[in-house]
Amino acid sequence: MTMTTDKPLVIAGSTYKSRLLVGSGKYKDLEETKLATDAADADIITVAIRRTNIGQDKNEPNLLDVVSPDRYTILPNTAGCYTAKDAVRTCQLARELLGGHNLVKLEVLGDEKTLYPNIVETLAAAQTLVDDGFDVMVYTNDDPIVAKELEKIGCVAVMPLASLIGSGQGITNPANIKLIKEQANVPVLVDAGIGCASDAAKAMELGCDGVLMNSAIANASNPILMASAMKNAVIAGRESFLAGRMMKKAYASASSPMGNLI
Repeated sequence: MTMTTDKPLVIAGSTYKSRLLVGSGKYKDLEETKLATDAADADIITVAIRRTNIGQDKNEPNLLDVVSPDRYTILPNTAGCYTAKDAVRTCQLARELLGGHNLVKLEVLGDEKTLYPNIVETLAAAQTLVDDGFDVMVYTNDDPIVAKELEKIGCVAVMPLASLIGSGQGITNPANIKLIKEQANVPVLVDAGIGCASDAAKAMELGCDGVLMNSAIANASNPILMASAMKNAVIAGRESFLAGRMMKKAYASASSPMGNLI
């Protein structure tokens, strides 16, 4: 039997054991956030700087009190930004709050109805942030050409959407996700639209390096149990990809030999 050795997930020079990245929003309180994040066994948790207190307000509960930077890599994101200028300012604020932290997740949205990425503004913000020394993980659409341009700018990871943010529709264009992965020289992580564990497994079976999700866990009836399910789905999907699925056939093929039947 041939053993397949997996390569670790490496982003901006750092190695991570988990390929599941989680968000910190939409939970009922910070305690549920902590329990779900622990159950997911994630290494990276993303934080919306414009919505979540990580030290901006000394009088409000601080996420970092329950999700310690000593245990998790905090990934500041620019959720709620609709211009490159606002996104850049948000990343600069995050770097100040986190003591020089350069790893950020860039997202520049096009409108409030779809939360689809504004690619023109995203490209501009990515260039500015990379020039300013940031390690940029970037939320984008499922266009392989755009993904390659973002890589050329210097983004350390490309994060195409599976479907609209918070929609739970799953991967609506798997062919494009696969194309993006096949041509990429940086990690490709599916971001947005995951709804259930099978969606996460599918992303990994396409060969993606990881999956980021928030709503699928936080909006579940039992977020802690769903976090565990997502952890296992990502592991199963990755192992399935490495194992190599059987070829699809047009006709049946018996599992047992047909010769020497009694």
